[in-house]
Amino acid sequence: MSCGIHYLASVFMAVTPNFVCGFPGNVSSVLFHNSSASSIEDIWTLWTSTENYIVVQLENGEIWELDQCSRSKREVSLDLAYEYKGNKSVFPCSDGFLYDDTKWKSTVVTQWDLVCDREWLAKLIQPTFMLGVLIGAVIFGDIADRLGRQRVIWFTSAGQFVFGIAVAFTFDYYSFVVVRFLLAMVSSGYLVVAFVYVTEFVGIKARTWASMHVHAFFAMGIMVVALVGFLVRTWWVYQIFLSIATLPFVFCCWMLPETPFWLLSEERYEDAQKVIDTMARWNKVSTPCKVSELCSVQQDDLSSGRMGDDDTSSTKKHNILDLFCNWQIARRTITVWLIWFTGSLGYYVFSLSSVSLGGNEYLNLFLIGAVELPCYIIACVAMDKLGRRNTLIPFLILSALICVLIMFIPQDFNILIILANMAGKFSIGVAFGLIYLYTAELYPTIVRSLAVGSGSMMCRVGSVVAPFCVYLRSVWIFMPLLLVGIMALLTGILTIMLPETLGKPLTNTLVEATEMGRNKKSCSEKTPPAHSDAALEKIEMFGQERISADK
Repeated sequence: MSCGIHYLASVFMAVTPNFVCGFPGNVSSVLFHNSSASSIEDIWTLWTSTENYIVVQLENGEIWELDQCSRSKREVSLDLAYEYKGNKSVFPCSDGFLYDDTKWKSTVVTQWDLVCDREWLAKLIQPTFMLGVLIGAVIFGDIADRLGRQRVIWFTSAGQFVFGIAVAFTFDYYSFVVVRFLLAMVSSGYLVVAFVYVTEFVGIKARTWASMHVHAFFAMGIMVVALVGFLVRTWWVYQIFLSIATLPFVFCCWMLPETPFWLLSEERYEDAQKVIDTMARWNKVSTPCKVSELCSVQQDDLSSGRMGDDDTSSTKKHNILDLFCNWQIARRTITVWLIWFTGSLGYYVFSLSSVSLGGNEYLNLFLIGAVELPCYIIACVAMDKLGRRNTLIPFLILSALICVLIMFIPQDFNILIILANMAGKFSIGVAFGLIYLYTAELYPTIVRSLAVGSGSMMCRVGSVVAPFCVYLRSVWIFMPLLLVGIMALLTGILTIMLPETLGKPLTNTLVEATEMGRNKKSCSEKTPPAHSDAALEKIEMFGQERISADK
């Protein structure tokens, strides 16, 4: 939840309100088309387009035309009129800007004048945050494997709160971006390690549903952003309230024990046994598992795995090129990468653009977060009943059709547009929720980690590209939807060529994985049943460790 809060915080923090150039002096009267007022604040309710301008008359008699990025002084100022055909002198906005504060009292845009020739700085706020998410996931994921999940959760949860508060007290744009970048790193590490923590404590039968619960609470974090944004309209106070909302999780983290999986990997058997005994007491198990039994079973599984296939026990180091070892696997890899990229791109395009749909932007964002809750339930049920591929294809194509449908809805139909966007977020959310497990099942044991890891990287690339895609609304209002629709349709069609993995044993070699796409029976015949369940346990845990990288 706390990660969902910070990931989407910028939608209200970095909003650009209506604005015009400042003027040198005190205003006596203001004119906008046929409406006159004594102050510019009274004019903002009439402002409808960035191409409009405001005419002001100063107390010294000068008459100025105020555009968004320039101002013009009329050479002849006989009477105050909106239309003027005479000579004008154009000046830059050296006296700053005047902003509409009816909705937002202060944003980072108004704080540091991130408009006109500095507008690109405002557009870098969310991409730089997502870049920090990418780097943080890599760094803290590795540290968690070295130092343990518990310590990293302690550090990242505390760091998230500290950096979240520090963002509110930054003194200029550059310090703001740097602190937000650090906040993104620890938030990403927090989400990655917390997901690993959950998967290592939850049994294999409930692990899919547990992962969807983590997704659901991320969506609830988005809903919290909408609520706080509605109540607090000053950006730095808004940031403080969002950070305070994450404080209870900081205190909870200090009560969490280390996971037995990591303790066993570090050969800290006594500590692992203590955690297992505690779990047994909580679950009222009279005969708790012994670490010695776990170790002996693990050794038996490894031995049977080596006897079942010499290739599995090979000490050969595999690299990313193994994902392109033949045409079947290469085509599968390209398709999977596109699905990861499209899922992340669509997720953030629908989320970030929700505040620009018209109507109440706070309600829009709240609904965009709320619609995720049922979509993860649908994903869990459908992927177990219909299959992974048969669920992925229709929802990808459906999201593409919804993107096209939105383009044909008249802009006056705000409610219909919002409902269509919610449907688009729902459909892309289903695809986004199941791709990690599908990826893990499509590849053999020897390159499975590479496949899921590379897919996660493509997912992060999509999250970095998404803000730039949203900014293309200034070129054409439907450009973001067009791009998401094209990608979703393309990946939906390509997914048809992927094999179904529901109820199939996991493959161990590239030969078996290749045959899975050609002959449905060959895979099950070649996969040793003795260790398929153990492999499933391992890969399901591995795949869900990386699902947090999606966001």
